[in-house]
Amino acid sequence: MHKIGFWLCWLFWLTGCTPAPESSQLYDIYQRDSIKVGILHGPTSYYVGVDGPVGFELELSQALADKLGVKLELYPSYHLNELLQKLDAGQVDYIAGGLTQTELRKSRYRASPAYRWINEVLVFKQGNTWPRTLEELSDTIVVVKDSSHAETLQQLQFEHPTLQWQQHPTLDADEILQQVVDGNISYTVTDSNQLALNRRFYPNLSIAFTVRDNLPVSWLLADNTDDSLYAVLIEFFGAMYQNSELITLEDKYFGHIQLFDYVDTLTYIEAIEQSLPEFKDWFVQYAGELDWRLLAALSYQESHWNPKAKSPTGVRGLMMLTLPTAQQMGIRSRLDAEQSIQGGSRYLHRLLTRIPERISMPDRLWFALASYNVGWGHVEDARIITQQQGADPDKWLDVKQRLPLLRQKSVYQTTKYGYARGDEAVTYVENIRRYYDTLLWVDERQQADIRLQQQKQRLSEQVSTENLPEQQPQ
Repeated sequence: MHKIGFWLCWLFWLTGCTPAPESSQLYDIYQRDSIKVGILHGPTSYYVGVDGPVGFELELSQALADKLGVKLELYPSYHLNELLQKLDAGQVDYIAGGLTQTELRKSRYRASPAYRWINEVLVFKQGNTWPRTLEELSDTIVVVKDSSHAETLQQLQFEHPTLQWQQHPTLDADEILQQVVDGNISYTVTDSNQLALNRRFYPNLSIAFTVRDNLPVSWLLADNTDDSLYAVLIEFFGAMYQNSELITLEDKYFGHIQLFDYVDTLTYIEAIEQSLPEFKDWFVQYAGELDWRLLAALSYQESHWNPKAKSPTGVRGLMMLTLPTAQQMGIRSRLDAEQSIQGGSRYLHRLLTRIPERISMPDRLWFALASYNVGWGHVEDARIITQQQGADPDKWLDVKQRLPLLRQKSVYQTTKYGYARGDEAVTYVENIRRYYDTLLWVDERQQADIRLQQQKQRLSEQVSTENLPEQQPQ
């Protein structure tokens, strides 16, 4: 009852009204010791990753549950309408899913304080005619059924009566984007962050123009007179902004996808198909505690999987090791692909051990990758500068903003290790993160295809066995 009493007193102070009754939504949450969240499946919200459920909205909801000191109960769904029905029936406390505030949604539900802002963009396939306005569209726009994009197009049709668009009854946003790449759909409208995530896998997706910009993203709550949970959310998001937790979380999931290079992404996907198979077994063998796909992504950033690569500064091989580093790692030939992978993995693991133990993943990994590029000494210099400026030296988000300062004489002359191309180290880490994400997606699709073929083969063999004629007794 202590937690209940605290929050009810706090709510009374915040609203300046009479205390919330014990039957309030917040009281019910504490009574059952859990908060129930309807959450949309999708890469910008919630999905099952390599190590289990992950996602921006999942972590944000978990942070709220932790603040309240209750368990998080998730009700995932691929369909917003299903979650809205649960919200209407009181089966969930709110819906999380990267939902933009639309007029229709605001008329039926209460929106939490906004915590992100996105643009809605019209997307087409690279190489097709680039439409600059709605009037230049030559085919139908297809969007997800009952989505915010459908509402946007419905409003636009009042101004553009000839606009052709339709809602697809079954496909989600990612599937529609894939249909655009495959040439089965000419145009769609999607959120800018959704597009940024998908362009890592489908670089042929292009933006024709922005349809609506700077749209607030919120959670949806039931529209009633119970302010208890809403008041908590005001305090929660305010604190998340103030202590930079929200910015850190956004950087974790979306910070590395803002920069997009069409040619580089296309070349990388091609290299996954053509070059990676030659070295994959060694990446798997020498990955140690790391995901082999991360090691492969690091190698691609270093050498584009060219075992004979050489830089003007003398680093060589698939993992681009310096001669002293190779010798320290026990590597005889940097141009031997297997030895290079083994040495690069050992070196990355050694760098990880130098990172203070209090720094948790994934920041620990980003610091190690930056050190692989620019050296731990320069990273430590940047961490000291970060601390001197009042930011957190244990957060990659804060340190990566200071690494570029190591190019400035007024700054680097005061550091222990001096000048460094810190801005390149930041780009280096962000590239590896994008390469890793793309390789995860490609590898998982390949594994799914293999499992499907194996299932078909087993089914075919089972049918063949069942159809064999019975042998007559002798």
